[in-house]
Amino acid sequence: MISFIISECRIRVVRKMKSAKVCVVSHLFLPHVGGIERVVYEQSKRLIPMGFKPIIVTSDVAGRKKYVFDGIEAYCYSALKIGFGRGIPYVVPKPSGYKTFLKCIKNSDLVHVHGHPYPSSYLAVKVAKKCSKPVVLTQHNTFIKYGVFWDFAEKLNDLLIGKRVLLNSDKVIVVSRATLNYVLELGADPSKTEILYNGVDVDRFKPLASKVEARRLLGLPENSFIVLTVRRLVYKNGIDLLLESAKIAVAKNPKLLFLVAGSGPDFEKINLKVKELKLEKNFKLLGFVPDHNLPLYYNASNIFVLPSKSGEGMPLVLLEAMACGLPVVATNVGGVPEIVDKNCGKVVPPDDAAALAREILDFSYCNFSDRGKEVREIVERKYSWDINVKRLIEIYEEFI
Repeated sequence: MISFIISECRIRVVRKMKSAKVCVVSHLFLPHVGGIERVVYEQSKRLIPMGFKPIIVTSDVAGRKKYVFDGIEAYCYSALKIGFGRGIPYVVPKPSGYKTFLKCIKNSDLVHVHGHPYPSSYLAVKVAKKCSKPVVLTQHNTFIKYGVFWDFAEKLNDLLIGKRVLLNSDKVIVVSRATLNYVLELGADPSKTEILYNGVDVDRFKPLASKVEARRLLGLPENSFIVLTVRRLVYKNGIDLLLESAKIAVAKNPKLLFLVAGSGPDFEKINLKVKELKLEKNFKLLGFVPDHNLPLYYNASNIFVLPSKSGEGMPLVLLEAMACGLPVVATNVGGVPEIVDKNCGKVVPPDDAAALAREILDFSYCNFSDRGKEVREIVERKYSWDINVKRLIEIYEEFI
């Protein structure tokens, strides 16, 4: 305990002497909603009081050259947007964007890029090397399966862009063992690679006193067994699989109510499928749910389901649900089985609607309320953002 206090004091003293500037490169940033965007935000806002000054370099999706989000400065480069309509957001910096990278990186002490496959990461690494700045890379996902053509394009991109970003980074952070295996297969140096699990805001995502009150506030039925998922409505996130399992499960337990929080390019297609299966009473698409309302939905629900097909590194929504004391049922993809064990839920094979339905039904017939505290304690012990950022600062200090 004493050594921890000394370490914290040392960090604060160093920061008072000099505020370290970190250029954080993310192809997208809030208010655009996504996992990487959320990680960048949660880390950045915790770095500021520790004496760091994160400067975000991102694409101009928001239509601005510069903006401030919750005290975090973001500088935007002009970019081509590719694949957004298919749920594959990929941005390519235009030549004019080079000045933005050069200015921000030149005035920083360290460059932290997020995601190996993006042209923005590649450009940031090249500029950082030109300016003799150290580079830390965080890789978030494993290989994402989109279909034959897109899988080929992704593999080619990994070789042409991703591998070079990995090889030219001074440190590679991965969010799970599954992600570690992915980057090692692409040639990452094991001696420069480290697992740093994602975190969750345990003060915001926590169990509330009354599930009944949460349902009343949201206008949800008191007697239903609520199955929640929070997902962008795109192919890889498996909402079609969830629909198939819902059809099976509702036939055996009509008290089941599936809630899907999230928007995306497949919204209308899924909505039509809900009507086709005559599940309108038991399967509700909520659309986009603001972050400040998510804790209420978690607390109103009985279980959380993650039906992903591939590509998961360490899903933030799983950690959020568990922080609220919810048991989880998730598909065995990427880093998911590293989070979910017998103490907090079940893992089923991907693309197996019957298996997913079976586990959902099993939970609907048992009382898990006494295990919620244990699930919460797992998150507090292993996955808080404070733990994550403490180690991140230590990594930064190896290079600054």
